[in-house]
Amino acid sequence: MNFPISGTKGNAQLEMNNLILVTGGAGFIGSNFVLKMIQDAGSTIVNLDKLTYAGNLRNLESVSENRRYSFVQGDIIDRDLVRSLFEKSQPSAIVHFAAESHVDRSIHGPDEFIRTNINGTFALLEEARAYWSGLSTTEREKFRFLHVSTDEVYGSLAPNDPAFTENTPYAPNSPYSASKAASDHLVRAYHHTYGLPTLTTNCSNNYGRFQFPEKLIPLMILNARDGKSLPVYGDGQNVRDWLYVEDHCDAISLVLSGGRPGETYNIGGWNEKRNLDIVKTICGIVDEMAPPIGRPRSELITFVKDRPGHDRRYAMDARKIERELGWKPKETFESGIRKTVRWYLENEGWVREVTSGSYRNWIATHYSA
Repeated sequence: MNFPISGTKGNAQLEMNNLILVTGGAGFIGSNFVLKMIQDAGSTIVNLDKLTYAGNLRNLESVSENRRYSFVQGDIIDRDLVRSLFEKSQPSAIVHFAAESHVDRSIHGPDEFIRTNINGTFALLEEARAYWSGLSTTEREKFRFLHVSTDEVYGSLAPNDPAFTENTPYAPNSPYSASKAASDHLVRAYHHTYGLPTLTTNCSNNYGRFQFPEKLIPLMILNARDGKSLPVYGDGQNVRDWLYVEDHCDAISLVLSGGRPGETYNIGGWNEKRNLDIVKTICGIVDEMAPPIGRPRSELITFVKDRPGHDRRYAMDARKIERELGWKPKETFESGIRKTVRWYLENEGWVREVTSGSYRNWIATHYSA
């Protein structure tokens, strides 16, 4: 069918059995997923993104003219817009990335997190349910709603606790994680109450190209490159499991095609690292790859006041997705972090565009010693 939608670039011939509506596809993980599905899987993508500070269409320049890609600027909470996208594009799946996702921002301003992560997911579920209910039996069986979530819904682990599994009770500790937990519960409820064929993935900390540099790894890479202070919360002993973003996108693709409706799949990198060790590793790689600054960049590390309610440790048990779908991460942390540092050092134009005045003001406000 022809697909002229106001706000899109170009027209595309779309097929019901291979079209994916992606929300938040201009963000960090979403844009990596869109590129993968167009270039590797041959899918047709309609990308709905509000283009907040973290959305960047430059991430998708390589597919902007592709006949299998269309972009629509809009908000998932706009039900009239979402309804029109369902009617015109007739997707066989939704992959829902759109979310406010930075813990610090949720602490200082939780309103947008409630609006987007809870109310926005509810609006999307309602429109998806109405659309799905009107499909033929065959199309209803093919349809999937995949909700991308986080390990933070499970709360914090003690040093010797076992890793989070899909059966770990929820215990969110920040406005961000609470809003994602609420959206997870809504997705689950729509499967069990209405039969909507939903899938949920809960991932560990992602890193890689296109990540907005308020997050730990890109912030440290860029500050280290420029010889600036490297602010580390508290004592730097907080532990996270790190997942290379392209491995995450591979896992989402597998869950979308082979996951069992109604199920949750944990996606982790099997890479537990202390924040301080992450920063020191980045310093060593930047020392190697970037011009010298006259001293080891590890000397730039400074400890700043800890984040309120800062979870001490996350760890993901990803054996279920390995057992059921055969997924394992391809990248070790050592290989993935080198690729990531190199990408940021080699893409100055992208970095310059996203590190605007408003971004610098945010960093100065929230990472001061």
